[in-house]
Amino acid sequence: MGNHQTSKRGSRQQALIALVQILGLAVWFSASAVGPALQQEWNISAAAGVWLTASVQIGFVAGAITSTFLGLADRFRPQILLGVSAAGAALTTGALAAFVDNLGPAIGFRFLTGVFLAGVYPVGMKLMASWSSPALRGRAFGILIGALTLGSAAPHLISSLDDLPWRDVMALAAALAVTGSLTAVLAIRPGPFAEKSSASPNPRYALVMFKEQRPRLANIGYFGHMWELYALWTWLPMYLLAGQAAGRDGTLETGLTVFVSMGLGGVAGAMLGGWAADRWGRPKSAAVALAVSGTCCFLSPVMFWAEGMPMLVFLLIWGAAVIADSGVFSTSLSENADPRYIGTALTTQTAIGFLLTVVTIQLVPLLAGIFGWQYAFVLLVPGPLTGVLAMRKLAKAESQLKEMPVATPT
Repeated sequence: MGNHQTSKRGSRQQALIALVQILGLAVWFSASAVGPALQQEWNISAAAGVWLTASVQIGFVAGAITSTFLGLADRFRPQILLGVSAAGAALTTGALAAFVDNLGPAIGFRFLTGVFLAGVYPVGMKLMASWSSPALRGRAFGILIGALTLGSAAPHLISSLDDLPWRDVMALAAALAVTGSLTAVLAIRPGPFAEKSSASPNPRYALVMFKEQRPRLANIGYFGHMWELYALWTWLPMYLLAGQAAGRDGTLETGLTVFVSMGLGGVAGAMLGGWAADRWGRPKSAAVALAVSGTCCFLSPVMFWAEGMPMLVFLLIWGAAVIADSGVFSTSLSENADPRYIGTALTTQTAIGFLLTVVTIQLVPLLAGIFGWQYAFVLLVPGPLTGVLAMRKLAKAESQLKEMPVATPT
């Protein structure tokens, strides 16, 4: 009876943590969802408007590094840190919606939003792990990644409702984050598998781990994944709008299409990826997801002209595959890196990965300006391809490690 009650409570807590991620992360792409409106009202180019997303990514990196090296998650109760961070992200987004009318201050507010989001997603991972045994952690992280995907896509759904003004879209996203903040503080608690750091962060391990084969390969796979992910999420609306402007059938509403394909498709992909990682291993499941999403990148120029259901099915497959491996890489790194410095390893992985997203978020519109949006996503192909090669090597390295004889005392 006691185990049943504990399991029931754990499931309820996991659901609440996922809900807070959906609500708290609704502000992440709130500016991207209204990008065309901001470009028109503020008279800025797509190349300038890219900083509305890139600044969030940079802020996230700054926030993650600062939080880790100050040990905020160990100094404060995680649900409080999660709630305060979601409230901060809501405040900066709401302030932008209420008071800002040009690009300069908007970039500053978006940077601060990213700083606060570093206390939402990583802390949510820690809380989710505290309610899941190691054997089922892949599935638990799949749920969390699905929540991240749904929350990130939420502004596109909001923007598709009654053609709302951009300020209302961002204000509604901020209101969702406030709701997430209150839910975290009032309803979420750490679980029985909560772990405390046993060693101080070791900044030198950020370089040392790249000399070790398995951690290096886990990181390379993650970097290939991040090379594609956020650039796709940022620029998919422009890809669709450009197709409509070029004469493709416009029956698919852009905001709703992005939400369904990247949001709902992403939820399905994240959960399937987590289940596959527990069943068939981290490298194999990640390699399949990378191969599918890379193929979608390669086919994107052809599918540019697809209409109606074929386009929606294509984007659903892409939306599911591009996120299916997201939680696999951090899990894989935590299993292959020096256990004394897992925090340093994961922080380094996240920081480099999100800095890479700034590069591709910048490069995609530049390529589109030269060759057109039809060919813009071809730039992303090398990321998944590199990731597949790394995962194949990692699978072989892990297999060899398992086959090594265990020394026994004589």
